[in-house]
Amino acid sequence: MNRLPAVALLAVVAAVPWLAPNDYVLHVAIMMLIWAFAYTSWSLMGRFFLVSLGHGGFMGIGAYGTVMLWNHFGVSPWLGVPLSLVLAAFFALAIGIPCFRFRITGHYFALVTLAFAEIVRLVIVALRDHTGGSLGVTPKSALVDGASFSLTALQFADKTVWFYVALAVWLGGLAIWRAFDRSMLRYALEAAGQDEDAAAAIGVDVTRSKLTVTLISAVATAFAGALYAQYQLYINPETVSGIAISLQMVFAVIAGGMFSQLGPTVGAVVTLLLSESLRIFVGHDVHGLDGTIYGLLLVLFIIFMPDGILGKLHALAKRWSGGVGPATAGSRRAVAGPGRAAADEAGPSPP
Repeated sequence: MNRLPAVALLAVVAAVPWLAPNDYVLHVAIMMLIWAFAYTSWSLMGRFFLVSLGHGGFMGIGAYGTVMLWNHFGVSPWLGVPLSLVLAAFFALAIGIPCFRFRITGHYFALVTLAFAEIVRLVIVALRDHTGGSLGVTPKSALVDGASFSLTALQFADKTVWFYVALAVWLGGLAIWRAFDRSMLRYALEAAGQDEDAAAAIGVDVTRSKLTVTLISAVATAFAGALYAQYQLYINPETVSGIAISLQMVFAVIAGGMFSQLGPTVGAVVTLLLSESLRIFVGHDVHGLDGTIYGLLLVLFIIFMPDGILGKLHALAKRWSGGVGPATAGSRRAVAGPGRAAADEAGPSPP
């Protein structure tokens, strides 16, 4: 496989701090990378139709856990982040074990996880004496006496530093996707998605497979929350937790392409550009406009581009090059199952 396009793309992305005309553009680029990592983390589950609406809760745990440990106990994020990830892993197992053992799947699983996301948000609001409630909270600044960075507190005044941190994390998310895509766990989950009884009959541990991907996805999402908190130096329940964040993840991944490695990244770019455009050109004059547009676009994507923007581009490229046509892809979907067929139709994962 020719890796030159991937290397060229990475070089362009790495040069963004030098090409960005101002700090605002660099800030938007950093946010794109952070959200792209969060969306990639969600899609590890979503591509197998394990639709979780609770990832807003995991992101909130990662963000608030790190900040609360720093603000109230002076625990450095170097230790606070791992502790928050352990807490997120605990809740992922607490939800996943009973759900997968008793085969609570589909829309029932989505409802269970949705309740979890809302519980996390309500707990954050209820503990307002510690978390700041709905007003949010700011991590204690370690940048005193003109200091430009603090390694202990993981705080950096220079956005260029944050860009390369976010870039490294984003690449790590793509590496996790690639390793997962080449593992036997992928095939186990695809088999379980078609028929759990048949998969178990040929030796697939269905519960363990689902728990593994849930655990990885939840911990990675919590890490995205911690990174967001450290960069923004301000969080509130509406920006890092709750149903709204969970639905934002679902929309972005569907828009970009759930079955392509770079699909969630494309979704992050599209949704962030959309939200920033609405904020600049419309502002807050029309309350709820952004949510309305997101909802309308989600419906349109599900109807006309179920494989997302990147999936559609892959399909068009195959058709133009004389590859698999729609009829063949549809036949393959019927034989291979929804997860595998959609992945095949979207084309091979980019390097």
